[in-house]
Amino acid sequence: MWKAKRDTRGYHNAEITERQWLRMFDDQLPTLNMKFNNRPGHPNTASLMYACMERRVDFIVFRSHFASSIWMARHMIAHGKVRLNGKRFRYPSHQVKDGDVISVEPDAVATLKKPANGSPTLDFAPFPYQQPWMFLPEYLEVNYNTCSTVFLRDPVTKPNVTELPSPYPPNFHALAYKFYIRRGRTRK
Repeated sequence: MWKAKRDTRGYHNAEITERQWLRMFDDQLPTLNMKFNNRPGHPNTASLMYACMERRVDFIVFRSHFASSIWMARHMIAHGKVRLNGKRFRYPSHQVKDGDVISVEPDAVATLKKPANGSPTLDFAPFPYQQPWMFLPEYLEVNYNTCSTVFLRDPVTKPNVTELPSPYPPNFHALAYKFYIRRGRTRK
């Protein structure tokens, strides 16, 4: 269980201390699809234990492909290149609400290039090392022409898939979830 906790935290929590994580961790997982949880092919709901991280502004900027890493997203936010609902915003760890709009200044987005033909629209040109992370979760609606993202809802599990991006299988996340539950480290 400790190895599962270590590995999943290493992937999902970019430079977040154990104390910060314990303040965010909630042992009450989303129950939207619990009726399907015991059916074959439906992932374990414990795979959503890191879903609270997906509400952070830095994660949203990264998942929207406006930054090539979490650290670049944090840098953009700290330097005032990101707006939340139209206002300049400098707090990477802020958790957004459903329907919030996150916009980024186009000149700060390294993956957007001006086309050679002089067109006013920008072309999306990802870096080669971004390939493992090149997918858009269904809970984000991204518009590259305006460099903005709308956070629609929390990630959920569906038959044969979980929306939370991770290289680890849902059962591995379940072990990490059990680690925190057994230790009694939950938000009060």
